[in-house]
Amino acid sequence: MTERIKHVAQIAPSARQMAWQELEFYSFIHFGVNTFTDKEWGLGDEEPSIFNPTEFDANQWVEVCKSAGMKGLILTCKHHDGFCLWPSSYTDHSVKNSPWKDGAGDMVQEVADACRKGGLAFGVYLSPWDRHDNRYGTEVYNTYFKDQLQELLTGYGDIFCVWFDGACGEGPNGLKQVYDWDGYYNVIRSLQPNAVISVCGPDVRWCGNEAGHTRDSEWSVVPEELKDCEKIQEESQHIDDGEFSKRSNSRDENLGSRATIKYKDKLVWYPAEVNTSIRPGWFYHSAEDDKVRSLETLLDIYYKSVGGNSTFLLNLPPDKRGLIHENDAQRMTELGEVIRTIFQHNLTSGAVAIAAESLDEEHNAMRMLDGNKDSYWCPNEGTEQVVIDIDLGIPQTFDTIVLKEHIGSGQRIEKLCIEVLEGGVWKRTVGCTVVGYKRILTFDETTARQIRLVIEESRWCPTISAFEVYYSTGKK
Repeated sequence: MTERIKHVAQIAPSARQMAWQELEFYSFIHFGVNTFTDKEWGLGDEEPSIFNPTEFDANQWVEVCKSAGMKGLILTCKHHDGFCLWPSSYTDHSVKNSPWKDGAGDMVQEVADACRKGGLAFGVYLSPWDRHDNRYGTEVYNTYFKDQLQELLTGYGDIFCVWFDGACGEGPNGLKQVYDWDGYYNVIRSLQPNAVISVCGPDVRWCGNEAGHTRDSEWSVVPEELKDCEKIQEESQHIDDGEFSKRSNSRDENLGSRATIKYKDKLVWYPAEVNTSIRPGWFYHSAEDDKVRSLETLLDIYYKSVGGNSTFLLNLPPDKRGLIHENDAQRMTELGEVIRTIFQHNLTSGAVAIAAESLDEEHNAMRMLDGNKDSYWCPNEGTEQVVIDIDLGIPQTFDTIVLKEHIGSGQRIEKLCIEVLEGGVWKRTVGCTVVGYKRILTFDETTARQIRLVIEESRWCPTISAFEVYYSTGKK
C-alpha cells in the first residue's frame, strides 16, 4: 500500500483548478424570463416581450458581490427556458427581441464589463437543456449549442468558469437530447483554456446537494468515476422548485478515505464546490423577500465550505428591476463585514514555529507563518506523524485557527489535533480530519502562548503552507 499511497499523495491540481480554488467565494446570478413569470423552471414558451428590467445595473450586482468579499460572478446566460441574455446570432429567442433597451442590449457584455471594472472574475452558465428550441433532441442541436458556446467564449474576454448542470428533460418536440459533452469540452478548452468546467465537467465537482450542506472530510483526490456526467444528470433531475432545501446529500459521505480509494483504479484531483441560494429559490420571487438566509446561516456555510476544502458559490437573484434586492444586498454587506473583521488580525505575527522534523531549511516550520502561499513546511518523505510547536511570544486569546496545505504538492493530511499549553500540561482543544486548500477550525475561547499542531495521520508526508490564529468572539 505504501507505493500506492505515495502516488495518491502526489496527485495535484491543474493550474486552472488552483486559480479557481483561490477565488474561494463567488456568486451565481440567476436572471431571465423566470424573473418576470415568477417561476423556477420556465417552459420555453415565454415571449421575449416580458423581459424588461428597466433599472438594470450590472455595477450594482458587482458592488454587492464585492461587499461580501466575493471574487467572482457566474451569470446564467441561458437557462432551461432557452432565453438568451445576449443577442445570439443563432436564435431569435433572446434580448434582441425584448423591449429592454429597444432590443439593442447585451446583458452578458454589460455584466462582463462590470466584473472587469470591479475586479471580479467572470463566468458563464449555459443550460444544455432547452425547452424552447425545436432543434433540441437532434444532432443539429449539439452544433447549435457549440455555436453558442463559441459566441460566449470569444466575445466577452477571459472566462474563469463554464458551469453546466445535468438537467436533461424534454424539448418542445417531446425529445430528449444526447449531449455531446466531449465536443462541448473541446470548444471550451480551445477558446478558454484557463476556464474550469464545473459540475458536468472534468475540473470542479458538485458537492452533491443545493442546500449548502458540506462533508466533514472533503477530499479533492477522488475516484475518476465521479466525473460521469450521466450519473450527475440522473441526480439533478429531482432538484426543482425549492426541493433542494429538503435534500441533504445525493452522494456518499466518504469519497476519498484510504478505505474508499483502496480498490479504485483511477484517482483524480476533482475538488468540490458548494452551491446554494441566498433564498429558497434560484430566481427572484417577491414572496421570498422575508426569507433571505440569516447572517449566522451564511457564515456557517462559509466556514464549512471555504473552510472545509471547498469553494462557496452563492446565488443572488436580481429582481424585476434588474437589481439585487435591498434585503439580499444588506445581508451581503453584513457578511462581508464580519468575515473581514474576524480574519483581519492574524495573531501569529512575530510567532516562532518549530517542528520535530523538517525536510530541510527551505521547508522548515517557519514557512507556515511567512504569509507566502508558495512556501511550506514539509518533513522527510515517509514521515506520516509529526508535532509542530508554535510560540506566540505572549499569551493571546483566540478561538479560530486556519490551516492550509500546499495543495500544489497534493492533499495529504488525514487527521490532526490542536493542543494548547495550560499549567505545564498540553490540553487538546480541537481536531479535524482533512485540511486541503483551507481548513477553518473554531472552538471555545482559549488563552495561551504555546500552541501545538499534532498531525496524527497523513499520506506519505504532510505539508503546511499556512497556520493562522484569530479571535472571532464578539465579531460575528
